[in-house]
Amino acid sequence: MTIKELGDFYKGKRVLVTGHTGFKGAWLCRMLGLAGAQVTGYALEPPTDPNLFEIAGLEDCMDSVIGDIRDLKHLREVFDRVRPEVVFHLAAQPIVRDSYKEPVYTYETNVMGTVNVLECVRLTESVRSFLNVTTDKVYENREWEYGYRECDPLDGYDPYSNSKSCSELVTHSYQKSFLADGRCAVSTSRAGNVIGGGDFANDRIIPDCVRAAASGKDIIVRNPHSTRPYQLVLEPLAVYLTIAMRQYEDGKFQGYYNVGPDDRDCVTTGNLVDIFCRAWGGGMTWVDRYDGGPHEANFLKLDCSKIKRVFGWRPRYGVEQAVEKTVEWSKAYLDGQEMLDVMDRQIMEFFE
Repeated sequence: MTIKELGDFYKGKRVLVTGHTGFKGAWLCRMLGLAGAQVTGYALEPPTDPNLFEIAGLEDCMDSVIGDIRDLKHLREVFDRVRPEVVFHLAAQPIVRDSYKEPVYTYETNVMGTVNVLECVRLTESVRSFLNVTTDKVYENREWEYGYRECDPLDGYDPYSNSKSCSELVTHSYQKSFLADGRCAVSTSRAGNVIGGGDFANDRIIPDCVRAAASGKDIIVRNPHSTRPYQLVLEPLAVYLTIAMRQYEDGKFQGYYNVGPDDRDCVTTGNLVDIFCRAWGGGMTWVDRYDGGPHEANFLKLDCSKIKRVFGWRPRYGVEQAVEKTVEWSKAYLDGQEMLDVMDRQIMEFFE
């Protein structure tokens, strides 16, 4: 997939992205903007301060609507006005630890929010392609050493993971019950952990690393032995754009897709922080501060052979390059550079 191929398809297309003020949503909207799409976003106010959406001035580059996906009436009004052709659903409560603190809000957003978005898709004739972005944590985790496949059982453990499993099931039901006539192709994409410039979330390891580096402190690592699949944020976003495009053109491509790095890029949190310290330089160090917090999986990875077979996809960057790109972005931000230019440069380099 090249930026030209993306442009050939997305130029002039009406695209709606839920969760556009979040980290992944902001990068996706910029990629769509560079491809020439007419982008509308629907989301809450940016979830962190600072945040990528405001830093890059993305509000000036698209039609940004502040709203809650739990508000079906407002969401319907936006769908009716925009008449989108392609819909990407990213809006969610995305933090495992927060889901233990606010389980009801997590389920309302991640389950009923998905119902509301799909209800709008069902009632909006213009929509031809819908992609629900979920997570690698939707699978029943047995701490296996091999990757989960799309046919393995869904049953997330904590309220976040479980609500995303429910979001998958809601999507499957809407596809079979209301969209089986082929008018709108429907897929879900289960992505691994993403890293990249502009993620300011709490309780995520790379943002914690950047904050520590910026303030000259040691990095505190809660669980250095947990293994996760890490990839640059642009990797899954390029896959989402591909799935939505290909299923729009041919409904046979709709389905369920894992998106993650190769096995060699499934590393422990401790390894990841070591890579970060090397990339940042200046003698950065970290300390192990296991806090015995709520249950999180120790070992988790995906089998991505389906997406490689169907779309000929291969990850462009390994975990070391992904960390280097994150460090490059973060240092440019701390340096006061024009961050939209930095984003655009990283996107164009990725697609080269």
